[in-house]
Amino acid sequence: MSFDLAVWDCEQPLDDDAAGSAFDELYERYLESEETAVPPSPRIEAYVNALIERYPEDGRDSPWASPPITDEASGPIVYLLMSYVRAEEVSEYAASLAREYGLICYDPQGETLRS
Repeated sequence: MSFDLAVWDCEQPLDDDAAGSAFDELYERYLESEETAVPPSPRIEAYVNALIERYPEDGRDSPWASPPITDEASGPIVYLLMSYVRAEEVSEYAASLAREYGLICYDPQGETLRS
């Protein structure tokens, strides 16, 4: 079981509904697409690297349910899957870090923006 967050680079959505629509579009375009993979944007790549620095992908203590998380990044979006056991700690840090990087953090399961 995992807890998921989506983080992307775009203008701040007005509300949860707008964020949900943006997420659906980005997910379909960049993560579900069967076309050639798109490298992560520089801000997403820097964000992912900062996450990995804090929470390494290997070892028994890794919180990631689907490492490497770099494989979950494409263009302006990254989809994070974290173990449910550490979801509260890691998702709080991921949301805080997203704010530092000027990125949008969205909980697709709860369909809400993480501020």
